[in-house]
Amino acid sequence: MSTTTHTSATRSGLIGGYIRAMDRLSRFSAYIACALFIAGVLVICQMVFTRYVLGWSTSWQTEFTIFSVTGAMLMGSPYVLMTGGHVAITILPDAIGGLGRKVMLTFASLFGFAFCAALAYASWIYVFEALHGEWTTGSVWNPPLWPALLPMAVGTTLLAFQYVADVLRGEG
Repeated sequence: MSTTTHTSATRSGLIGGYIRAMDRLSRFSAYIACALFIAGVLVICQMVFTRYVLGWSTSWQTEFTIFSVTGAMLMGSPYVLMTGGHVAITILPDAIGGLGRKVMLTFASLFGFAFCAALAYASWIYVFEALHGEWTTGSVWNPPLWPALLPMAVGTTLLAFQYVADVLRGEG
């Protein structure tokens, strides 16, 4: 069974600095994720109170909650990878052990990096198109779309960089 936490001070020099910087960014990203999740929960509570206690209609709460909770998931993903909190099926790598395990985990991390890097690239294009095109959500509330897309671009970018940190750390 693999550990779920690690120390970022295992390497020195440029590689160690990169790993420590990514770990700090991932922790900071987790704080943003917490704030987004709490905002979503508070808005749901406000929506329930407004709708069912006061009898008023709601127009923006559902959309805000979807965006904030989705943003929380995306912004929290680098921290989850860093701490090993993600779901992983490691029966084969654990059975092989040694160098075979390390090769399999490194290959999986490189594949994860490639996927996240491609998604991050496409996400940034999407954010800039939404920003420059002044796209809105098209709902009754109709806010600009780019703030809702930004956590996807930032989260997948940080996740790709965290995959690199894991490979450099020797855990990926």
